[in-house]
Amino acid sequence: MPGLRARFVARTLALLVAVVGLVVACSSGSSPSPSAATKLTVGLGYIPSVQFAAFYRADQAGYYAAEGLSVTFQNEIDQNLIPKVGQGQVDLGLADGTSVIPAVSQGIPIKYVATIYGQFPSVVLTRKDGGADSAAGLRGKKIGIPGKYGSSWVMLQALLASANLKTSDVTVVEYPDFGQATALAQGAVDAATGFVNNEPVQLRQSGIDVNVLTVEASVPLPGPGVIVGGTTLQSKRAAVAGFIRATLKAMNEIAADPSVGVAAATKAVPDLAKDPSTQLAILTATIAAWRPAGATAGGPITGSIESPGWTKTIAAMDSMGLVAKPVTLADLVDTSFTAPTGS
Repeated sequence: MPGLRARFVARTLALLVAVVGLVVACSSGSSPSPSAATKLTVGLGYIPSVQFAAFYRADQAGYYAAEGLSVTFQNEIDQNLIPKVGQGQVDLGLADGTSVIPAVSQGIPIKYVATIYGQFPSVVLTRKDGGADSAAGLRGKKIGIPGKYGSSWVMLQALLASANLKTSDVTVVEYPDFGQATALAQGAVDAATGFVNNEPVQLRQSGIDVNVLTVEASVPLPGPGVIVGGTTLQSKRAAVAGFIRATLKAMNEIAADPSVGVAAATKAVPDLAKDPSTQLAILTATIAAWRPAGATAGGPITGSIESPGWTKTIAAMDSMGLVAKPVTLADLVDTSFTAPTGS
């Protein structure tokens, strides 16, 4: 019965085609396969830390994958990271305005595209038991700092200038081993530079209360944010946008429940689990620095770029002789990836 056999074969083939079509249709709605995902290498700070919990969370929770991304993290010191981002060896990185401005003025093609820290985290610390409680009180004091370079050095000069002081009005003591906070605790210096989400936490947990002097009121230096090289910005613009969306989603999630961030960080860096209370304290201070000074508590973290702060920082750094060639706001930032301030 060749006619019946032919009809049976035809119906079987049609059924197979329908099944294959159904499988393809169902799989097309899922997250992109690893081979189809856009690969991004992201440079974070020198040491893996709970401070990077938002990035760990976005990766572990699949937020990057949902944006069609395959993200690899690497840790770099700022001096190495910025040139690598400019050259396209690293797709994205973290850097603050005091690093971006001189880099761009020297011809390194990078742009700052989203704010992570709404407040500049570099600060000056003094002891509560007799230390200066204002910038003016630093006159004649010994101030510990890793060296006369980088964000801490720019911040210190801006802070002193806010009280009409210069570095010549204080004694700068350099600690290349980053031991200035220990020196403050031991009384070897009167003040020390540090980061608002690190040294103050450590000192207070050791029983030493501190004053935290910031530069926000005078020159709101742009805090660390996402930077991208010019070539990557052109070739992977959609991926950069997806990375920012996913990271902001994780930041807001962690801000609502810091334990989520601690869990993500300890999964990424198991050694952090040895002291969870310290990690939670550091992360809590980090979350506070994510929002701009004066922002509504509990309000959304948007990553928006505060243009006035950048403009003031350009002028301040130019007066310090740290801008090799003139730069404009448009040379430094791309505000198209985040919601405008106040939106």
